[in-house]
Amino acid sequence: MLKKICVIVVMFLSFIVLTGYWGTGVVYAADKKESPVGKAEVSKEPERAVDPHVGYFRFYFQDEKMDYIFGSVILGATVNHGCEIGEAFYTASKIKDGDAASWQAEWIKTARLVEARGEQSLAKGHKVSARDQLQRASYYYHAALVSMPPDDPRFKETALKGRALLKKAGKLLSPQLEYIEIPFEGTVLPGYFRKAGPGKKPAKTLIMIGGAETYAEGHFFYIAPQAFDRGYNFLTVEIPGQGILPLEGKFFRPAMDVPIKAVVDFALSRPDVDPQRLAVYGISSGGGFAPMAAEKDDRIKAVIMSNAVMDAGAGVSKMGVASATPEVTRTWSSFKVRLNQAIAWRFGLEENDLPGLVQANRALRFDPARIAAPALILVASGEYQSPEIKRQNDLCFKLLPNAKKRMVITPVEEGASNHCIMENRSLMSQELFDWLDEVFK
Repeated sequence: MLKKICVIVVMFLSFIVLTGYWGTGVVYAADKKESPVGKAEVSKEPERAVDPHVGYFRFYFQDEKMDYIFGSVILGATVNHGCEIGEAFYTASKIKDGDAASWQAEWIKTARLVEARGEQSLAKGHKVSARDQLQRASYYYHAALVSMPPDDPRFKETALKGRALLKKAGKLLSPQLEYIEIPFEGTVLPGYFRKAGPGKKPAKTLIMIGGAETYAEGHFFYIAPQAFDRGYNFLTVEIPGQGILPLEGKFFRPAMDVPIKAVVDFALSRPDVDPQRLAVYGISSGGGFAPMAAEKDDRIKAVIMSNAVMDAGAGVSKMGVASATPEVTRTWSSFKVRLNQAIAWRFGLEENDLPGLVQANRALRFDPARIAAPALILVASGEYQSPEIKRQNDLCFKLLPNAKKRMVITPVEEGASNHCIMENRSLMSQELFDWLDEVFK
C-alpha cells in the first residue's frame, strides 16, 4: 500500500512540473476552470498603477521612463539585430539622465557613426557587414524620436532616415525585406513584408500591429527575424496614429479595425500568403486594435495580444496622465514630458492635454465573446501586478469562446516582466510561435 501511495505522489509531482504550475511562468490553459491568482503574482512588491513605460527592475538610468526605453525597447532589440550592447551603453553614458534633448543628440550621433560604417562596407561590396550596420543605424535613429517633439524640424527627417536605412538593409537580406505602401483614405499605410522563403508557395503569416508610439521599423526589430526563422511570412504597417502618419492628419480613431482590414486585404491579395494560416499580433495599444479587428473579420485565423486591452479608456483612467495637469508635469523630467506629449499628439490632442487621453481612448474597446478565432494573451508578470491590467486580461481570457485559447504570464526571474515583454523577445517569441505552430499545424 505504501508503495502505491509513493508511486501516486511521484506521478502527481511529475504532472505539476511538466504542466508548469511550479515553473517560472503561469499558463492559463483553455480548459482551466479557475485562475491560480496567487501563483501569478510572482513579486512581493506593492501593487502598481497602470504605467506601460516603467520597468520592474533598473537597467541604467535613474529616470524611470528613460530607463524603461533604454533597457526594454533598445537593449531588447539586440537579439533581432537592432542593437549592439557596446554601442548602446556607450551612448547611454553620454546622456544626461532624464534629459530629452541629450537623449536625442546622443542617439543621432551614434546612428550616424554606425551608418557611416555600413555605407563603407556597402561601397566595398561587403553586404553582410553593411546589412548589420545599416539595420542598427536605422533603429538608433528611431530611438532618438522617442523624446523628439513632432514640430522639431529634425523629426520627419530622422524618421525618414531610419526608414531609408532599413529599406537599404532589407535589400541585402535573402529573401529581401520588401518596403510596402497600402493605399488607405487618400494616403498610404507604410510598412514591410518579408516572405518565409523563395518562390510563391503559400506560407503561414504573422501580421504585426504596434501601439500608441510605434513605427513599422520598430515592429520589424521586435519580432520579424523570429518569425522568419520559424517559417512565417512577416507583415507590418503603421496604421493611423503611428509613425509619421499624424503629420498627415491621420490620428488614432475609434474604428481601428478599419485600417487593419485594409492590411488583411493586402495580405490575402498575395499568392505567398496562406489564407488559412493568417495571424494578427497586437502589442501595447495594439493589444486592443488586433482583437477589435478579429472580432469583425473571420479571415483572421488567430489573434495574439500583449496584453489584452479590452477597455483602453478604463486603463488610461488609471494612468498618471489622467491627472497630469501642467502643475503636475512641471515636476516631471523633460524626457517623461516629451514621451507623453507625443502620445497626446497621436490622438489629435493638444500636446499638454494629457488628461484628454482618457476620453480619447473611451471608444477603443472590444468584446472577447465575439472573437471566434483561437487567441493567445501574453502578459508580463510586472504588468500583471496592476489591478486594472489583471482585471482586463483575466476577464478577456474568461470570455474568449474558442477552446484553443491560452494566457501566459511571463516570469520576472527570466527578465520578462516589462511592458510587451520587450526586454526578453526570445522568450516572448517562444511562447507566441510555439502556440501558433500548434494552432496552425
